[in-house]
This record gives sequence, structure tokens and C-alpha cells, in this order.
Amino acid sequence: MTELLNAAVTILTDPGTMALAVLATLVGIVLGALPGISSTMTLAVLLPFSFSMEPGNAMVFLLGAFYGSVWGGSISAILINIPGTPGSMLTQLDGYPLAKRGQAGVALTYALLASTFGGVVGWLGLVIFAPTLARAGFAFQSPEFAVLMVFGLSMLAYASPGSTFLGILSGMLGLLLGTVGLDMITNLSRFDFGIGRLQAGINIIPFAVGIFGLTEILRLLEQPIVTEKAATRIGAIWPKFRDVIRTWATAVRSAIVGLIVGIIPAAGSAVAVSMSYAQEKKLYEKKESFGDGNPRGIVAAETGNNAAVGGALVPLLTLGLPGDTMTAVLVGALLVHGLQPGPQLFTSHPDFIATIYVALGLTIVLTFVLSLGLMRVFARVLSAPPRILYVGILVLCVTGSFAVQNALFDVLLMIFFGALGYLFLKLGIPTAPMMFGLVLGPLLEENLRRTLIVYGDWMVFLQRPITIVMLAITVVVLLLPFFGQVRERLARAAVEAGPD
Repeated sequence: MTELLNAAVTILTDPGTMALAVLATLVGIVLGALPGISSTMTLAVLLPFSFSMEPGNAMVFLLGAFYGSVWGGSISAILINIPGTPGSMLTQLDGYPLAKRGQAGVALTYALLASTFGGVVGWLGLVIFAPTLARAGFAFQSPEFAVLMVFGLSMLAYASPGSTFLGILSGMLGLLLGTVGLDMITNLSRFDFGIGRLQAGINIIPFAVGIFGLTEILRLLEQPIVTEKAATRIGAIWPKFRDVIRTWATAVRSAIVGLIVGIIPAAGSAVAVSMSYAQEKKLYEKKESFGDGNPRGIVAAETGNNAAVGGALVPLLTLGLPGDTMTAVLVGALLVHGLQPGPQLFTSHPDFIATIYVALGLTIVLTFVLSLGLMRVFARVLSAPPRILYVGILVLCVTGSFAVQNALFDVLLMIFFGALGYLFLKLGIPTAPMMFGLVLGPLLEENLRRTLIVYGDWMVFLQRPITIVMLAITVVVLLLPFFGQVRERLARAAVEAGPD
């Protein structure tokens, strides 16, 4: 509590830090509102600009952009029926019908209130559960951390859209990329192809900017320009107070779902939103009203979406396991500043943990205040020519990659991975598992090799209760798609066989 109060005083009384928080939140909201510019892409593009900052200011900057972009995605979803981020994909189902009826302002306010409530619940979950999980993490040794990395990769492969096999294949490629550079034990060079700059390994920043930033820009530039303009006249803003109160149960249920799903490694906001929306549609009497401008649909989607933000930070800070692709990008920021996420972070840098708590809470407040005051302005931003905005982001990709080490090689690396990501996009191969493989691969190798050096036997993984449980869960997660296919085939065979 003392560290939390000190961090709050330090941040709130520093004009430079407050200005940085406001700027980051505004940029995050605007980029999140632009169709196709996901929260992951926003973080990847802005990440290089945080390197020159102090660790605390860097997290204020990145968390501001992170949370702001998560909320910003609902603006375009409501006004032009195009979700700005994957997490706002269900907000459009009820938000856009309200906008077409001249109630765009009301829909945006419902989304903003729900986002704020969900963000507060996620923040409380982070503050309450993170220290507890961190204490439990001290029981982890090398075998447990090695199995934990495998579990995280398997969860992401399963949660990724499309084929689970392709997700696993992408994750394995990421693991292979994580071995590039000098061996941590023998100090021998591996897979560097004689390129000296690769001896330090593949820098996560050009990789993230290329795979999430450049790839998305290439995808967006090949699509036809959307001719439908945003509803710049949003009408009245505040809904009736009694109508807002009626949605409180929906908000509470969706916030709990979003927080729990956010804590699960690799589940992500899209899963949280889908579960929250489906839950409310199932419980509501007039199910047919969902998708036709029901405010409960907006509340369910946005509350679950923003509650998952705080939840996703829990496994990142406590176990070093990113909760989703957005927090995987944040790992790069921590590592650049010499901070290894995990249980030790809570004992060695409690002031930094307190700074994260305060930064996220401040961002939630700033997002609410700025969005409420500038709602009509944000609506007009969507009327700007999208191609100009995309080119501007492309410039940020190049300059951000170059700024990492002031090296043209990093720009070329970003272009290479951008082209690779675009190829994967055309082939239907998810790129998120590759990112996780690159982040978790070195940690997996380090803990696996340390385990074998200390214990000298692979059977150690079957002799420790925690590793046995996590291995069993991992096997079940990987086999679930197979069981689903078998069940579908049996059901199809039963239908074809007929009543006989």
C-alpha cells in the first residue's frame, strides 16, 4: 500500500508524466478507432518510442495507448459498423443499429460506461489476484516454468483462429526463431547465417512491428476504400438514467467473465467478448432483440472486453506468461528496460508494480474523461481519408524499427517479417503463436536445459505435482479439437444411418 501511494503521488504530481498519459490515451483512442488498426498493432508501432523513457513512464505511455485503443475500437464499430479492434467485433451488432436510428451518442455512452466499469473490475482483479498468484509462483522452479511455457504455447495454438495444427506449426516456427543467436550455455553461434547482428538474437521490436504493423497495413491497402461515411452527427449523448441502471446485472456478469477469461493465458479479449455476449443473449428473455440495437448487447461486449485488459496483465506480471498478443508485446518493453516479468518482479521492484497499478487506473479515468469530452471530435476523425492515415502509420513502422538500435538492419528485419506475416495471412496461418514462440522460446529453453543439468533426468517432469497437472491440462487442450472432430463424425454417421 505504501508503494502504491508513493507511485500515485509521483505520477499525479508530475506534469510531464500526466501529459504523457494524456497523449498516449488520445493516440490509443484514435488508432483504436481506425478500422483495422488493432490494439496489438498500436502497441507494436508505439513500442520503440518508449525505449528512451524511464521504465515507469514507459509503462504509463504503453498502458495508456493499450487501454485507449481497446475502448477506441468501439467508436468505429458503432459509427460505421466496422470494428476498430477484434475485441469490438460484437459491439457493432447492437451499436450500429442504434446509430442508424439517430442514437449514435447514446450507443457510444453505453459503450463508454460499460468499458469504464469493466476496466475498473479488471483493475481490481489485477491488484487483488496478482500478488496472490505471484506468491504462488515462488513455488515454481525450473521444471514448473518449463512446463508453464509449453502450456502457454498450447493454449495460444488452441485459441488461435483457424486450424489448430497451423497454430502449433506457427508456434514451433516462433520457437525456432527464438534459438537464433549465441547459445546461452556454450556461447556458440546458432542459425545466424553469418550475419553478425543476429548473434544477439532476433530483436522482438522489429519482429512485432513487422508481423503486426506492416502486415496489417499491406492487408488494408489492398482492400477497397469504404465508401460509407461515419455518422458525424451523433445526436444526444446521455441515455435515460433508469435505462442505464437496468443494465447493471449485465455489466457485473460480463465483467466477471471478462476478468476470468483475461487471466487465462492466450484466451484474449475476443474470447472474453464472445462469452460475455453469448451469456447475456442466453439469459435475456427477448433474445431476438440482440443484434437489433439492444443496449445490453453493447454493455455485455464492452464490459467483457475491457475487464480482460486487467486480467491479461495478471499472468504476464506474475508468471511471465503473456495473457494475449497485446501483453506479449509489453514483454518486449519490460525486457528492454532490464525487467524480467515473473514472481521476482514483485519482490525486487515493488515500486514498478505499484506504478503499473496506478498507470492502468489513471488510464481508465483519462479514457472516460477524454472520450466524454471529445466524443464528437473522435466521430469526425473517422471521416479522414484512410489511405493517408495508413501511410502515416507505415512511416511510424519504419522510424520505430530504426530507432531501436539506429540500424538499417532492423528496418530490413521489420520488412522481412512484415512480408512473412502477409504470406501467412494469405495462407491462413495465424501469426500470434509465432510471436508467443519467440517470446517464450528462450525462457522455455533456459528452464528446460537448467532442469536437465540439475536433475539429469526427463522423468523429473512426471515426479512433481505441479508439472504433472500442467502437462495433463496441456495434453487435454491439444486433444480437444481432435475429440471435437470425432464427435462430429459420429454424429454425422448417426444421422446418415437413420432411425435404424
